[in-house]
Amino acid sequence: MDRTIDVKGRRGFDELMDDRRGIYDAPHYRVQVEAIADVIVKALRRSNKVLWMGNGGSAAQAQHMAAELSGRFLRERPGLYSEALSVNTSTLTAVANDYGYEKVFVRQVEAFVQPGDVVIGMTTSGTSASVVLALQEARRREAVTIAFTGNGGGPIADVADLVLLGPHGYAAIVQEVHQTMAHIVCDLVEQRIIFEDS
Repeated sequence: MDRTIDVKGRRGFDELMDDRRGIYDAPHYRVQVEAIADVIVKALRRSNKVLWMGNGGSAAQAQHMAAELSGRFLRERPGLYSEALSVNTSTLTAVANDYGYEKVFVRQVEAFVQPGDVVIGMTTSGTSASVVLALQEARRREAVTIAFTGNGGGPIADVADLVLLGPHGYAAIVQEVHQTMAHIVCDLVEQRIIFEDS
């Protein structure tokens, strides 16, 4: 579905709703979500961690999803080791100041990531340098790398072991799909942790 539209002109409610029709219908979502949930569950059962990252709205989503796992999604269960790399402002600003913004996540990957961890990068364009560099380093450290992306994937798709490929379109449209699919991932992870044998 072509989502190339003029987003800067005046548009009403019906047109805005039209932008969103069918965005969840892509058949690849089921396979991608199931695979992502599977590797997260395996990592958590090995006592590995799940780290999320993104910029802007994707940073907020990364923080939100980390909280769904470390806190609780819907069911009572032990907390799961999941954190967002965008929450420590002292680290972010120090690294950005000393090394440049593109290094804000890669430096944390160097500090925190161990083999078998899961590192998830969220970028609607797939081109965010700070996220791409961090996933490259995570892969070097033998972590499982996952990209939530859109608009054809971008460079991040080439450095990710698994990809959740959202639609073509402006950032809000892609983020809405990322939010929904990430919530489904968290729900599946929680269910498998609770209801399935190790």
